[in-house]
Amino acid sequence: MKIVTDRGMDLTPEQLAGLEIYQVPLLFTLDDKTYQSGVDIQPDEFYQLLGSTESFPTTSQPSPGDFASIYRELAQTDPDILSIHISSGLSGTLNAAHAGAQLVPEARVTFVDTKTLSGAEGWQVYAAARAAQAGWSKEKILALIEQVGAATDTIYTLATLKYLIHGGRISHLKGLLAQVLNVKPLIGVDKTLGKYATYGQERSLNRAILKLADFIAERYAPGTAMRFQVLHGHNLDGAKMLYERLAQMFQATFLPTSSIAPVLGAHTGPGLVGVAYAPLAQFPEIP
Repeated sequence: MKIVTDRGMDLTPEQLAGLEIYQVPLLFTLDDKTYQSGVDIQPDEFYQLLGSTESFPTTSQPSPGDFASIYRELAQTDPDILSIHISSGLSGTLNAAHAGAQLVPEARVTFVDTKTLSGAEGWQVYAAARAAQAGWSKEKILALIEQVGAATDTIYTLATLKYLIHGGRISHLKGLLAQVLNVKPLIGVDKTLGKYATYGQERSLNRAILKLADFIAERYAPGTAMRFQVLHGHNLDGAKMLYERLAQMFQATFLPTSSIAPVLGAHTGPGLVGVAYAPLAQFPEIP
């Protein structure tokens, strides 16, 4: 079984090491130049570019042809493919994957809508890749992915709303009001619809970062054994602040801190800090 995903998924090089995961690029355009996120541009380069222009990046999903190409190549050695993707509530990537598979009848493609993105999506992909490597059946792998998704949530805050507003990811009216008030929202992903949901707000970025940990503590009692992966968009100081706060409040197992993919940063701009999290008692064992 081959594992295909997209670059809306975040895993660090350490997590990817030794795993066979095929990633279809997501694209963004800035100042009339188009980049393949995570392929021909890395996070540090992206934020340097973003800081040097007044323009806004625009993103685009892979084409059905992009998926067809990778499915066709993989089917030559193994027709069973598990294609795991960013939430259909946030991107048309999964639709493109379905269309691409129709062009490759020799491939037996099974699709997974993670209903999330970034590190939380990465946890599902990682679990699937490890299970496939261990020789698990497709049914058993799908059950594992479902368990990981059910146990995992993600929440983040960001320094500016202008990129989300420009990308149409939140209501323009609400976004503009928040800009005027200098509000820093706490944003998660609703696991039923796979769309952004607002869970609170603060007046400063530092307070919002600390509030992320407080939000998790409202769901899981301080001292609970938790699995965390801190994520950031060109904000190592903020990531460190959240890491330390979580370490103080919980019995924390941390995965490597990760930069978010440039194509995700195109919607959030610099300054984002977030975390993927799950209680260890509910998180399944991964081979």
